[in-house]
Amino acid sequence: MLLRLRVSLPDRPGGLGQVAKALGALGADILQVTVLEREAGRAVDDFTVSWPGQISAAEARERLSAMPGVRIEGVWATKEVPGSAPDYDLLMHVASEPARGFATLVDALPSLCGAEWSLALADGAVRHASLAAPAEFHLAEPPPRAVVVDADEFRLMLLPVLAQGLHVIVARAEGPVFHRAEVERAARIVDVVAKLAARA
Repeated sequence: MLLRLRVSLPDRPGGLGQVAKALGALGADILQVTVLEREAGRAVDDFTVSWPGQISAAEARERLSAMPGVRIEGVWATKEVPGSAPDYDLLMHVASEPARGFATLVDALPSLCGAEWSLALADGAVRHASLAAPAEFHLAEPPPRAVVVDADEFRLMLLPVLAQGLHVIVARAEGPVFHRAEVERAARIVDVVAKLAARA
C-alpha cells in the first residue's frame, strides 16, 4: 500500500534520520522524501512509503505521533510512483497533442498532486473532467491567482488560466491542505500546458 505522509519536524541534524528510523521500525519502506519547506527551525517533508498489508491513515498517524517534536500533518493514500518523472511525461504528451492539452492535464493532475479528481471550468461549465470529478462545479468567485481552499468535503487548489478563460480545480479528500510548494509546482505545469495549447 502506497501512502504519503506529511511530517513537520525540528530542522536539526539527525531529525530526518529519526523519522526514517521510526518508519522503518513500523515496517514502512521509504520510497521518496520531498522537502517542502525549512523555516523557523522546522522542516516540512512529504514521505512516500510502501506499507506491507493494509493500514488506515488513522492507524499510521497514531503510530507515528509518538515521536518527540514531530507533528503528523497528514496521511493519505497515493498513486504516484516515486522515481518516475510524471511532470515530464505529462508535458511530453501535451507537446505531442497540444490541442488536447487541457484534457491531458486534467486527467493527469490527480495522480501528480495526490488528489482525487480535477477539472477545468470555463464560463461556469465543466470543460474537461478527470475520473471521479463531478459533472457540475460552482466556483463563486474565480480567483485571479493560484489559491488553496479548505472546503467542507475537499481541500481545493484553484489554478487560473487567464489567457484561456479557464480555472483548473484539483480536489483532495484525504490528507492536508495543499502546501504552497505543491501549488507552485502545479501552477508552473499549468502555465507550460497553457503555452503549448495556445500554439495548437
